[in-house]
Amino acid sequence: MARAPGSKERQGIAIDRRTMLVGGGAAAGLLVAWSLWPRDYKANVNVSPGEQLFGAFLKIDKSGVVTVIVPQTEMGQGVTTVLPQILADELGADWRAVAVQPAPISALYANTLLVEEWRGGDLTTMLGGVGDWALKEYATRNAIMLTGGSTSVRMFHDSYRDAGAAARVLLCKAAGKRWDVAWESCDIKNGIVSDGGKRRLKIGELAAEASAFDLPEILPLRQDSDADGRLAGESVPRIDLPAQIDGSMTFAADIRVPDMLYASIRQGPVGDATLGKVNEAAAAKVTGFRKLVRRDRWVAAVASNWWAANKALDLLDPVFTLPHRPVDTASIEKALEDAFAGSGGRRLYEQGDLLPVFEGATIVASEYQVAPALHLAMETMAATARVKDGLAEVWMATQAPTFARAAIAEALGFSKGDVILYPLHAGGSFDRKMDFEAGVQAAIIAQEMKQPVQLMWSRAEDIIRDLPRAPAHARMAAKLGRNGVIEGWLAKVAAPAALAETWARIADGALPHDAAKAASGRADRLAVSGMTTPYAMKNFAIDHYPADIGLPTGRWRSNANHYSAFFTESFIDELAKSAGIEPLSFRIQMLGGQPRLAHCLATAAAMGGWQGGIAGSGQGIACHAMNGAYIAVLVEAGLNNGKLTVPRIVAAVDCGDQINPDIARQQIEGGLIFGLASAMGASGSYAKGLPTRAILGRLGLPRLADVGEVTVELIRSNAAAGGVGEIGVPPVAPAIANALFTVTGARFRTLPLVAPA
Repeated sequence: MARAPGSKERQGIAIDRRTMLVGGGAAAGLLVAWSLWPRDYKANVNVSPGEQLFGAFLKIDKSGVVTVIVPQTEMGQGVTTVLPQILADELGADWRAVAVQPAPISALYANTLLVEEWRGGDLTTMLGGVGDWALKEYATRNAIMLTGGSTSVRMFHDSYRDAGAAARVLLCKAAGKRWDVAWESCDIKNGIVSDGGKRRLKIGELAAEASAFDLPEILPLRQDSDADGRLAGESVPRIDLPAQIDGSMTFAADIRVPDMLYASIRQGPVGDATLGKVNEAAAAKVTGFRKLVRRDRWVAAVASNWWAANKALDLLDPVFTLPHRPVDTASIEKALEDAFAGSGGRRLYEQGDLLPVFEGATIVASEYQVAPALHLAMETMAATARVKDGLAEVWMATQAPTFARAAIAEALGFSKGDVILYPLHAGGSFDRKMDFEAGVQAAIIAQEMKQPVQLMWSRAEDIIRDLPRAPAHARMAAKLGRNGVIEGWLAKVAAPAALAETWARIADGALPHDAAKAASGRADRLAVSGMTTPYAMKNFAIDHYPADIGLPTGRWRSNANHYSAFFTESFIDELAKSAGIEPLSFRIQMLGGQPRLAHCLATAAAMGGWQGGIAGSGQGIACHAMNGAYIAVLVEAGLNNGKLTVPRIVAAVDCGDQINPDIARQQIEGGLIFGLASAMGASGSYAKGLPTRAILGRLGLPRLADVGEVTVELIRSNAAAGGVGEIGVPPVAPAIANALFTVTGARFRTLPLVAPA
């Protein structure tokens, strides 16, 4: 990866009202200041001999290999296939000749969509269109590259399509000049340029001369009617699949550098823990042990192999000190309940007037709780670093490379330009690798050891130091009218502001406990995302009560939408029961303005043989919408000697016009199993500042034998492609809870639904 210029200061992006108003009126101040800020962004992609660069997203070599530059982190979601497929389709490339290269850090790859979704809200409400513009400028000018939130295709679809179209035009112009014909008469299919079949040239033969031509003012895109040989909409083979199958794909733990040492780390219990005494004499007895590297909040053992390093840490028996009472499950639950009585609560969404509806009326009310949800990726946090001659090289998987590089540079006392970050595929993440502490730690250890070091967290360390999806409590209330009409709806949610915490850590360099404390004082729309239901209601309100639970939290697959769907879809079922209306019909009658979601519900019910939610059926249904996608899930579930069984899951999904239907289906299936895991376990309970379970086998995760028949129906749609990486997660748990009610007669209002054995 090319080294980029930078300063020694870490460029965190802290946006608040005062920042936006410096220098006078917000709009005027920003427009004047930023209009003078240089904005000439040029591609900084490495080009080898024989390759020709076409903009920021594409290289073509003389043999015809098309190399697509991808800024998004591959975590198993197929982004290194789908984005190249968009470009290759528009270009007319031969899919067998398409390769992928990770992008360097550049403003050209900034994920402005995720920054707007993540950091918008009050800012855009306060400043209107100027706020949207300001966030986009911040993201671009600070080259904020992020992967997450099902934004990769939604953010970059048009960029990759335009890049493919631009290269096609230039190649056709080069061919037209050679053949003395109008370039418009030329086209490219399967990597061959032709003028209607009379003459043919491989694109590699034209690449060098094509770059000399200019593009037309209006870029001609392929028409949907031109279906012959198109790649879009086809389930082409994944580019990364062969390397995953034969084991040749390189993950962080696979990196090998000459003279490399290995490190394991201990960071103490959750909270503001500082390192105290250690038994270094005992650690030194381990064969292969080299040295301890100590910092205020962690200690790492370095050895000639990882087993020796981890064994040395066990014998080291480090002691950490906490200034406050260690977090435990009881204190978390109390903090969430206390938040309802605190002063930080705020009404974030409302319509109509609830007071006259609720006053003196009979109200249906329920309370729900969800536990912290762990990430539990197969690959634990890991990184390899080499620091030599004023240059740092770090190999790691990260969803936030810009911020990771800045943090490493700050920790080493380097400029950002002296840190080279080699992005790797992640062996799972579920947004855990939005944080990058392992990369910073590896660089510090390598600097002290004066040798390359590979740091890998143990599984126990990965669980202990996880930054889980926030726990939450909800108090739901509704007033039912005639014919089951919901006349009033009130949702009060107590939860930490997990995404605000994450931003403070990765962008501003805050320590986890400090970020959690700072975020606990302000209500956050993202902490209740998904609570604005798709159902038609004249009067509703949604309140968030921020909570200081003593447990740092982070991004997680589907984020707050996970518990929002559990609260909403479970309560909807309770209201249907109170109204005496079959649960599917109860939902459909309120979805007149949501035809895509209603279609999903009807399809799932038909495919699953919906029996109306009658007692003993073991069937439950739920639906959700997020990121431009819609889903309905029907499950069959029951209890066998207290163990949850889910023999069948049927999902109907409208996720727009997908580039690769197989990958979309894979992601939705993965999301459904992820949602099943959240219903069965995968949660953190705490005692004395540590998880009570730190082994995968004790976390209630579903095994292959626990996963029954899974059916995913993709509903044909001409709408723009919606996000598929997260949509499968939220509706599974409430559908299971609703199914269990039909066989037990009891409501399951706590997640996980059944405590792990």
